[in-house]
Amino acid sequence: MARGSKSFALASKLFDRQTRERAWLLYAWCRKCDDIADGQDHGGAMQGVTDGQARLSTIRVLTDAALRGEVTGDPAFDGFGIVMRECRIPTRYAHDLIEGFALDAREWRPRSQADMLRYCYHVAGAVGCMMAVLMGVDPDDQATLDRACDLGLAFQLANIARDISEDEAAGRCYLPEEWLVEMDIPPGEHMKPWARPKLAILARRLADMAADYEQSARHGAIALPPRSAWAVLAAAGIYGDIAREVARRGEHAWDHRVVTPKGDKLGWVARAAMQVVGRARRWPASALRPPHLWTRPQP
Repeated sequence: MARGSKSFALASKLFDRQTRERAWLLYAWCRKCDDIADGQDHGGAMQGVTDGQARLSTIRVLTDAALRGEVTGDPAFDGFGIVMRECRIPTRYAHDLIEGFALDAREWRPRSQADMLRYCYHVAGAVGCMMAVLMGVDPDDQATLDRACDLGLAFQLANIARDISEDEAAGRCYLPEEWLVEMDIPPGEHMKPWARPKLAILARRLADMAADYEQSARHGAIALPPRSAWAVLAAAGIYGDIAREVARRGEHAWDHRVVTPKGDKLGWVARAAMQVVGRARRWPASALRPPHLWTRPQP
């Protein structure tokens, strides 16, 4: 996690020891699957694979074996199988995540905003649901799992906004085609200098959407033990700053990769500690989830 996700590494240390180690095992599987799918090493630049379907098959075979309790010989998959059984995490979320890799393997592109959010669910919202159960949320508590999914959506929307240039270099684009048409940007032209001001408008839209899902997710914090709520609220602020910084930079957002500075991360750790105490009053679980937010597929 220290190599593959500096934004989450600090927040993960706020969990109690057992939850932290389980979270690391789940993260290791997510990271390994992502690396296999995109030819990466702990994230970083995508290599542009030509055997996407074969890589997807490898992920499916190893994951299914781990879920059956078989030893795969790969620590990331073996550890994943352990944490899935220990925490009784529904296997459908693991399969939903793999469907996100399947979309990339067939060079899928979102046509509508709903398409984009469905992709965000597969690659991040499903992980939010898995993390919630890992932290002790009842697998049948769909209301809290909706909030956990919202945080995953917020994180992925921030990723999409930040990584537009990197994705374009790898031949990918997660901006809805309908958005590009609205901005009068032809396919494949969104990183051209003349398109930057229009692209900045779309990035701000992504940041605003991420903020809505982040705010919704905070209402699920009351369902978590204090240490877990501390880690989740800190991660929400740390990652939320990525989307906010992309919006602030405007058309210069892709000149240099946006990161949350260490000092700001520590500030969110301190702020989240105070938020844990008053979370029930500030973000009551009884608050209705905003109806305009996209909702994950229900089991």
